[in-house]
Amino acid sequence: MVDILALAISHGLLLLAAWRLLWRSDLDSEGTDSQARSGRKPATPMRVNRAAGEEEEHGDA
Repeated sequence: MVDILALAISHGLLLLAAWRLLWRSDLDSEGTDSQARSGRKPATPMRVNRAAGEEEEHGDA
């Protein structure tokens, strides 16, 4: 009984996600990427926490 309920819930959520994705209005537009992102805030640079006394290295990690 629990297995059937778990399968029903998981498949129902997948179906709901697919349904919502298919009905998005931006799927029908073929504008440029900059037009699609115009309403979003500009990206902020990633903050890196460094340990005290650790020197910053240049190059690949």
